[in-house]
Amino acid sequence: MNTELNDVMLDIETTSKAPNAAIISIGAVFFNPITGNIGAEFYQVIDLEDAMQYGQVDASTLQWWMRQSDEARAIFNDKDTMPLKDALLELNDWLYQIEGYKNRIVWGNGATFDNVILSNAYTATKMTKAWHFSNDRDVRTIVDIGRRLLGIDPKKSNKFTGEPHNALDDAKHQAKYVSNIFKQLKLVTYAQV
Repeated sequence: MNTELNDVMLDIETTSKAPNAAIISIGAVFFNPITGNIGAEFYQVIDLEDAMQYGQVDASTLQWWMRQSDEARAIFNDKDTMPLKDALLELNDWLYQIEGYKNRIVWGNGATFDNVILSNAYTATKMTKAWHFSNDRDVRTIVDIGRRLLGIDPKKSNKFTGEPHNALDDAKHQAKYVSNIFKQLKLVTYAQV
């Protein structure tokens, strides 16, 4: 594994917005926000019945899912699923490619969403996550910096590739636009030197 890819962009799909939401899929990619390089991918769909043993489901989120495209809702009919514990174990194994517990930087979309829900799933399954809590990062904060300080919004200006609400496709898109904002911040920094 290339040591420059110590950042992980994470995206999850859930059946609730609550901190203990049932997770129905996990997508992640290694990336370097400075260079924009994207590396290895992780994707797993969770067995819905199993997920509901560990997390909350709410009607408003289910109604939201019903309004999504057929392709996005296909996740509920996916036959290639696994129990939540197994998916979390596989995610940890995948994350161990980055040597050093404190070297793993994990990004999620929202200070109270992806990383929090995933951390709560580890707790609910009595497992330990593979990164240090101080290495949680928030995509929305970086997007806000891009909008307010740089006047850019690569989240909206970058073409989305894949299927929206597919956790892996969302993770790749997020990694790209976070990297675009880092690139612009770097340009501004060098221009001032």
